[in-house]
Amino acid sequence: MASTDDVVEQILNRYDTITVVGASANPEKAANEVPAYMQKAGWRIIPVNPSADEIVGENVYRTLADVPQQVGLVDVFRPAADAAEIARQAVAANATALWLQLGIISDEAREIAERAGLLYVEDRCLIIEQRRTGITK
Repeated sequence: MASTDDVVEQILNRYDTITVVGASANPEKAANEVPAYMQKAGWRIIPVNPSADEIVGENVYRTLADVPQQVGLVDVFRPAADAAEIARQAVAANATALWLQLGIISDEAREIAERAGLLYVEDRCLIIEQRRTGITK
């Protein structure tokens, strides 16, 4: 089984687009800062938030199911209690990777993602991992 560091590098190298569930329009929040940083590092951001129209200059979708294109990497900025349901939605959207941000851990989300064959990372920050690996797009 691959180490988390290996999976992180695989995800950062493989995906050009990050669908961010729980993205925030508030620039003071990590759920805005991280997508904005990753966008500047070359990734396309697709924000998902039920109550915003634009985040980091991108149109916002209300739910994962509303995203009109194939979803690959789903990055989660929601409480751990929501992670399993988001994992189910990611599987339903045919996503291929699920990333729970720093401080978000869910055994149930991990089980759902791994059972569906998704690459899975939890309790890691995209900014920290991008800086550590030096991977850009």
